[in-house]
Amino acid sequence: MSQQPFVLAISTDDDPQLDQLRAIPHVVGRDSAAFADAAPRAEAILHWAGPRDVLRRVFLTAPNVRWVHSRAAGLDNLLFPELVSSPAVLTNGTGVFSASLGEFALAAILFFAKDFARMRHNQRARRWEQFDVEEIAGQTAGIVGYGDIGRAVAARAHALGIHVLALKRHPPAEYGSHPDPLIEKFFTPDRLLAMLAECDYVIVAVPLTAETHHMISDQAFSAMKPTAVLVNVGRGPVVDQAALLRALDEKKIRGAGLDVFEQEPIPHDDPIWGYENVLISPHCADHTRDWLNNAMRFFLAQYERFTKDEPLQNIVRKHLGY
Repeated sequence: MSQQPFVLAISTDDDPQLDQLRAIPHVVGRDSAAFADAAPRAEAILHWAGPRDVLRRVFLTAPNVRWVHSRAAGLDNLLFPELVSSPAVLTNGTGVFSASLGEFALAAILFFAKDFARMRHNQRARRWEQFDVEEIAGQTAGIVGYGDIGRAVAARAHALGIHVLALKRHPPAEYGSHPDPLIEKFFTPDRLLAMLAECDYVIVAVPLTAETHHMISDQAFSAMKPTAVLVNVGRGPVVDQAALLRALDEKKIRGAGLDVFEQEPIPHDDPIWGYENVLISPHCADHTRDWLNNAMRFFLAQYERFTKDEPLQNIVRKHLGY
């Protein structure tokens, strides 16, 4: 290319990370009006923050855009028909946040295995009460959605001696011969209930699509062990929250560790706040000290590839939604 591609950077706030764009031609804005002059010559859009409607309006005014990058990994609130049907390449932040989410899943497992809630309750009450805890080594964790986040969970669980199962749309070709050293057995989506029945911990890490909406509902909870714990680090609506509360009330499962919810923020009067056996993280399990800097560094590396006509990473299959 004779010159650097021009970028439209959509942002709803003044994140300091946007200063890192100073070395490339760009304009930052919060609505389509801010890009009116620059849109015709733009070749790329960085969706740093903001609603889908803004991205759609900007995209429709930029006919020469060949690449759209989303800071986030999840795309369920981003895709729109014109983008899906266009030849523009869409990439996302998959991989940037996976390590921290893998750590949260492990923390949730340990939270229940060691009964940290009971420890804290007794500490506040100044009560010396000894009780039994569990070893996680030798237990079984099932990962619903074995993508980048799922692998991050598996690596950490496997290192601590947990038997790891994984649900994947297209398991490895050598299915049954254990081609992945982290996974003892793969399951296809039609065998979800069979996998759940074996698990002490169920970690949801699947993207939200029409197919996965309420994938974990009454039938799934009925298939789980009454001692099982659900951990969701994927998308809130993958889990039917009303069904989850029914399962907790009926003691079909032991508890849940959740970073995502069907409605965010959780309403003040939502009954889920009152469940002692639910660990609530306000969708910030990946908000490490450097998470935004890492997201911007990834975009800049992508931009360098785009400038050199090199293959981009994390190309999204837009028709599938991930």
